[in-house]
Amino acid sequence: MNVKTRKLVYAAMFAVINYVAFTYGKITIPVTAGTSTAIHIANAVVVLSSWFLGPLYGGLAGAIGLSIADVLDPRYITSAPKTFLLKFLIGFISGTVAKQFHLKDKTDRKEIIGAATVSAIAGLGFNVLADPIVGYFYRNYILGIPQEAAKIIATWVAGTTAINAVACVFVSVILYLALYKSFLPRLPKDE
Repeated sequence: MNVKTRKLVYAAMFAVINYVAFTYGKITIPVTAGTSTAIHIANAVVVLSSWFLGPLYGGLAGAIGLSIADVLDPRYITSAPKTFLLKFLIGFISGTVAKQFHLKDKTDRKEIIGAATVSAIAGLGFNVLADPIVGYFYRNYILGIPQEAAKIIATWVAGTTAINAVACVFVSVILYLALYKSFLPRLPKDE
């Protein structure tokens, strides 16, 4: 099996894990105008997939898995396009920063924790800023939700996104530490 095919297989696996993590591991918070936000750790899987598969494949795995989760849940279906964009960017940013820090090459536990933490903060920090802003404009201008309702939703989303980000930084680093020794050797080498 060639490198691209193997990466696609692993990306599909991570997309499924993202789907399962969000679909079955979230706490839904109804907001207003028939919309919801959620507390979840699925973004940790997006970050993890970007560390193992690189920015492109890892970002796509998160974007696809979480967008499918949105499409299949009536409470989130209208968020799917926004989810695709933001989750891809979380993975792309985290994976790019991890590459710059040579995360896959590190063997010292403290160096791994440092590089992984900085990488996770970069991707998830972006999301803390972008999700409420992009969501506000998306809801107001694309979905036609009134401006005041879109502001209320953005405020709730900002809070839950910040909580998710803090939890996901810890979870992604812990998962990487638990998995990298057995998982990295199985992955196809970067081209």
